[in-house]
This record gives sequence, structure tokens and C-alpha cells, in this order.
Amino acid sequence: MVSRPPASSRSAASPKVKAVLGPTNTGKTHLAIERLCAHSSGAIGFPLRLLAREVYDRVCAIKGASRVALITGEERIEPRDARWLLCTAEAMPVIHDSLAFVAIDEAQLAADRERGHIFTDRLLHARGRDETMILGSSTLEPMVRALVPEAEIVTRPRFSTLRHAGAKKLSRVPPRSAIVAFSAEQVYAIAEMLRRFRGGAAVVMGALSPQTRNAQVALYQSGEVDYLVATDAIGMGLNLDIEHVAFAGLAKFDGQRHRRLTTAEMAQIAGRAGRHQRDGTFGTLAGGHHAAEFADEEVYAIEEHRFPPLTRLFWREPEPRFDSIATLIADLEAPPDAPELAPAPEAIDLAVLKRLADEPEVLDTLRAPGMVRRFWEACSLPDFRQQGTETHSRFVARLWQDLRHGELGADYVAQAIAQLDNTSGDIDTLQGRIAAIRSWAYIAQRPDWVLARDEMAARARAVEARLSDALHGKLTERFINRRTAVLMRKLGPDAGLLSVRLEDEEVLVEGEHIGSLRGFTFHVDPGARHSDRKLLLAAAERHVPALLEQRAEALVEAIHRGDPALRLDRGVIVWDEERLARLAPGRSLLTPQIVPERAVDGLPAPARKPLIAALEVWLDKALEPLAPLRKLDAASRAPEAGPELRALLIALVEAGGMIERERSAVDRLDKTQRAMLNRLGVRVGALDIFAPAMLRPGPIALWREIAAAAGQPPRCDAPDAAMPPALPATRQHRTPGYRNLGQQLVRLDMAEKLLREAHDARVPAGKRPFALSPSRAVSMGLTTASYARLLRLGGFQPVMARPLAEGAHGPPAPVRWRWRPPRRQVVAAQPPPARRDGAFAALAELVR
Repeated sequence: MVSRPPASSRSAASPKVKAVLGPTNTGKTHLAIERLCAHSSGAIGFPLRLLAREVYDRVCAIKGASRVALITGEERIEPRDARWLLCTAEAMPVIHDSLAFVAIDEAQLAADRERGHIFTDRLLHARGRDETMILGSSTLEPMVRALVPEAEIVTRPRFSTLRHAGAKKLSRVPPRSAIVAFSAEQVYAIAEMLRRFRGGAAVVMGALSPQTRNAQVALYQSGEVDYLVATDAIGMGLNLDIEHVAFAGLAKFDGQRHRRLTTAEMAQIAGRAGRHQRDGTFGTLAGGHHAAEFADEEVYAIEEHRFPPLTRLFWREPEPRFDSIATLIADLEAPPDAPELAPAPEAIDLAVLKRLADEPEVLDTLRAPGMVRRFWEACSLPDFRQQGTETHSRFVARLWQDLRHGELGADYVAQAIAQLDNTSGDIDTLQGRIAAIRSWAYIAQRPDWVLARDEMAARARAVEARLSDALHGKLTERFINRRTAVLMRKLGPDAGLLSVRLEDEEVLVEGEHIGSLRGFTFHVDPGARHSDRKLLLAAAERHVPALLEQRAEALVEAIHRGDPALRLDRGVIVWDEERLARLAPGRSLLTPQIVPERAVDGLPAPARKPLIAALEVWLDKALEPLAPLRKLDAASRAPEAGPELRALLIALVEAGGMIERERSAVDRLDKTQRAMLNRLGVRVGALDIFAPAMLRPGPIALWREIAAAAGQPPRCDAPDAAMPPALPATRQHRTPGYRNLGQQLVRLDMAEKLLREAHDARVPAGKRPFALSPSRAVSMGLTTASYARLLRLGGFQPVMARPLAEGAHGPPAPVRWRWRPPRRQVVAAQPPPARRDGAFAALAELVR
């Protein structure tokens, strides 16, 4: 076995080694960065790529990007003149003389089962020319004294106090808290509950890419959300503004068994609470299925930072021999010499090596030491996908088929990367793709594995960035409701200070859409989940009344200006497609009352009363097209009209200004009453009595609205734009303004015009039959049958022509007509349909 000389065998001229130990929030990493920048060159090894990248950015700001390198398994930024290196522990070069300063962070990870041997090797052998710094927990102190006796040990106290706060329900966890769970399923469940209760949470898990973790952390740090849900990955290197850490459980599966956390692990996580001089608290979640509580001795240990010291560190031969596969495996499984060191458990790289070495087709390729070394490098590919030895070994075996012949082709690597360049899918799918692309990023970084290495590495990083952005978006979409987060933070005593505004009927509170305001009715955002509706309604209850008052004032002003977008629809006043009020029977048909709807009735009194008064003004103006009916209504009250005329006028008003002559009793009027009727603009026709001004769509539509409000039976709709002379007949009630001719309808004034022309044609003929030209009727759109029926209704009877003599030939004789006065049924006791009060029988007698 070949190994490096232990640290204790070095000469007294060895560089200064300082071990800076202490709990979290003691400024150890900050001190290391200061010392790094104080030297002419240096390197720091970190446990996470995320930490290496964070410190790289800080050092670049101090020294300049052209002189600082970032070296990790998946990313290498190495300027030619780089003098300061920020690395992961695995990628950190073991340097003795070329760099003035070397530091290893979180050195207590030398006791980790999977990666401990890496940190142990760096603890023993990574040295700077002038200064070496070992950073870690106080539990590492006995191991430092035994393995690095020349080290100066400095213990740093925590800047702030950590205090136990007991168990709290999730709904009672204070803002600026982190909730720590130990499975992805539990993280998702807690984040979903926080989305409902508090608007959401940022999510941090070890399976996320560094870019995604940074983006999620930024959501929390910026204050967009007040909660962070994380796995125990939060305990390593994430410096956040956390005031309270809540443990969702106190046990985890460590890869081999389900066990309770050690007090040191608890403290590492709980220590994220408090920053610099601000104190922090920790506790557990109460009420869950796996609710647990800290034991008294655990609370004491965490608060006082007193933990059992480490007694052994894991070790594995860092420089094994490559003479053969058997020699390589023997060296990797060899026990350490020092009693403070323990053989490292079989890591996945060694498990893959042994698994593939049993396959003859692989073993046949490992004849030379160079091939053995190259094969070991392939087996050392990290299992980013966390799929276990069997699956990972198959991936390495496929990789080895190409690597044993040389470098991987650029086309093959580009194709593999392109297959992963897909940002669709759910959270788990995107996490799987990110893990896979990290494998290819690692492969592309190897100096002798890939042709066009720089180009492939850049492609892999670009795909990882796109996938990370997509994953961040999915996490944000699923677990963060920005609207709820804003409202939950601000629905307290300061709610009145919130910015509330309307944008095209959309209600925005602090820029977040909570719903829409149509008319005076608030509608919750239809896209809101059912669990959010209660919160949105609470926000509306606080902020919408002020907007309603503003809307009411604006509508009142618009009514007085004469330009409101109000309309009548079946007896209802509608504004902005919302019901404001309905019409109810008043003292007469033409004076309906306004009954406010609930939305208007719920306005504050100072805004409601002026609005109702303005609606009454609007309605009075809207009913101006009914002026002919109002004129008739006023005349029906005049004493000089007489009972017969008064009864007829009332009937005309009730019927919309038109009534059949045979039901009108108009023949009982004397000359004075007829003259008065003529002055009122009422035309007495052969078939109907009507006010010509009412034979337009607008007046008819308005009359139908108020008639419906008064409870009169509906009639079929009149044409909207114009009143054509003729229409197809309908099976419904008689259309206002039209006379039914069986198959067709003819407008009343047009019917009277045709009958008047027929009477003018008969005058020269006296009592003799006469012929009529149907041209006028045809031009109106009437058929011959409809025209003939109209003439019959007017008292005209056809006279059949004598047939031609036998054997005679010639054109048919024209139809000739003779007029006889139609029988008038004058029944004063049978007026038009009864009024709404049912007391309108025998009008003539009633108005006497």
C-alpha cells in the first residue's frame, strides 16, 4: 500500500496550521475568505458546489474575475492568471507549495459515511505554503489534536443566542421561519399547506440544482415569501435571514437505516436560526402524524453547544496502486494505520468498480495500469441521479464502452445533452433531467474524456440553466401564491395603508389581482383555488367599499353629464352587465318605481342615496320616447274629455298607444271628443286606433319594458332597427304596431294607407264594383292573399267576374271589389285587458 506521510512526520518547518472551530454563525467562513484575500494566492475547499459558487462571486468582486478560478466536478472556470481557487472538496487540488493559503471548510464531514474519506485526506494533507486553515465544528477538536498536532486550535463563540421555543402548529409558525423535513414528499406536503395558509414557501432540497436553490433562496431572502421548507441540506452552508427553525421530524433515513438525528446534526440545522447579532429559536411542528419533541438533554446540548466529540474519522487510501483491478480494490479496502481513523464504508464508486469488475467483457479491457486508472476515474462519476449501485453501474458500463477506446465523440455527447434539453414536465421530471445533465456536465469537464470539451461543457451548463429556471418556475407556481403572501402579511392593523386600485375593472391590492368589480358587485378571481377564496373575500371586505364609493360617485357624475352606459333589460336597470335596480309598479304604468338591487342597497348611505336619486333622473330621461303616451295619460285626467274619451285614452295608454277599433268604442265619441283625440296625435283608422309616434322600435321597446315591470303579459319582440311595412306572421301574441293578416303582419299605418287608397278608388265608382291595383301592397312586401285579407277586414268584398261564354277566349277578368261598411261591435263594457289592479272593467262606467 502506498500512502502519503502522516502530518505528524513533517518537519518543524511546516507552514502554520490553524483550526478554527465552533458552532454555526461564528464567522468561520468569513474569516477564511479574509485570510484568502490577504495572501498572494490560495484555495478553499467547500462541501457543496453551491457554497463554492457563492464564495467565488464574492472573491471575484474583490480580486477580479480574471484572477479567480472556480473548480467543481461540474463546472470549471480557470482563467490563465488565476491565483485564488474556490473548489469543492473532491475537486480541490492537494497543494503543498504552489499556493500561499489553503483552507478546508466543514472539516467535521470527515465523519460522513459517504464522503468522509475525502475530507479526512484534505485534513491530513492539504497545506498552503504560508498558512493552512481547518474550519469545522467543535466536535472535531480531539481529532485535530491527534492527527494534526502542530495545529493551533481557536474556538469561536456563536454571535447570537439559540433558544428552544417548543412545539408549534404549522399555522402558528412565525414568519421568517424555516421548516425542515426529511423526505421530498414531506417537503411538498408542508409547502402546499403553507401556500394555503400563508401564501407559499420557498423550497430547498439537496436534489435541486445550485441555480434552482439560489433562485428559491432569493424568493425567501427578498421577502416575497416568509417561509422556507427544506431538507437537512439547509444545515450546510446556507446563510439566510432565518429567525426560527421548526423540525417536522427528528429522525431520518441515512441510507442504511431509519434513525434519530444526533444532537450535533440537530444543532447544525437549528443553528441556521439567528444571523450575526440577532438571536434565533428552534422547535418542532405539533400535531403531525410523526410529531416529535426534543428531549431535555438535547435542548441543553443545542442551546449550550455541547456535543459528544468525534472519536474516529473515515479514511480510504487516497493514492491507490493501479497495477491491476485486484490491487486497486485491495488498496481501497485497506485499513488505516492510525487508531483515530476507521475504514470508510463502501462508497458507490467502489461498489460500481467491484460490480463491473465481475463482468468478463469489462475485465478483459483492464490489462494495463493506464486502463485501470481510467476505469477507476469512470467509476468515480458521482451518482447525481441517486438511483443506486445497479442503475449507476449500467450507466458507467455504457460510458466505458467508449472511454476505453479514447475520447467520447462530440456528436454523441451533443446528442445526449440535446435529449435532456426539454423544459416540459412536472417537478420530479425536471429534477430527474437536471440530475442527468449534471452527470454530462461532469463528463464534459474531464480533460481527456470528450472531444470539443469546452463547447460540450458550455452546452451542458446552458441546458442545466434552462432546466433549473423551469424547475424554479414549477416550484414557484405550485408552492407560492404571491397574492396570498402579500395579503397575509398586510391584512393586519396596517391593512388600511395598502395600495388599492382598479385597472379595467380588475381590483389590485399591492399590485396583486384579487378579483374584478363589475357594476357594484365584487367577483373573486375565478382562477383562485377554493382554499384561497376566503382570504380574497376578506381582502375585498377591507378594501372594496372605498372603491365602490368612488364608482358610485363617478356614475352619478356620468348620469348628470348624460353619458352613462345604463340600459333597461326586461324591467331591470343594467350597468356594466350587472343589475343595479329593477322597476316595480308605481302610481301608473308610466311612472314605475325603482327598487335597488342588493349590490346597490349594500353601498354606504352617503353613496347610496345620491345614486338612487340619479337613477330616478336617468329613468325619467330614458322614458322620454314615451312622451306621446304621457300626453294621452295626462289628457285622460282632464274633466273636459268626458267619460267615453277618458276610457279610450286609458285603454290606449295601457296598450302602448294602439288598440283595435272594434274594441275601442270610438264610435260613441262626439265631434268635440274626436277633435280632441286628433289634437292629441291619435289617428282613428278603419281597423285600428293608434298614435303614429309610437310606431317606432324605441318607444315600443320602452313600453314593453315598463309593461313587463307592471306585470302585463309579454308580447313578441318588435324589430330592433326599424319597423318594416310587413313581417312574417308569428304564432305568439300580436306584435305591437302590427295587424295580423294570417301569414303576414302589416304595420298599422301602412295598413291604413292601403285601405285609404282603396276607399279613394271606390269614390268615383260609387256603388258599382271597381278594380284595385296591388302594386302598392306588393312594394310593401305583402302577398296577394295578405292584401285580399286586409281588404276584407276593411269591409271590401270581392265580386266574382262572369265566366266567358262557351268557346270564347281571352284574358281573365280583373278582380273587382265592392265596399260594404263593416259591422262595428261597440262594447264599452269590454275594454282592453284589465289593468294590474284588476279593477278596470267597463271603462266607460268607471271613468264617469
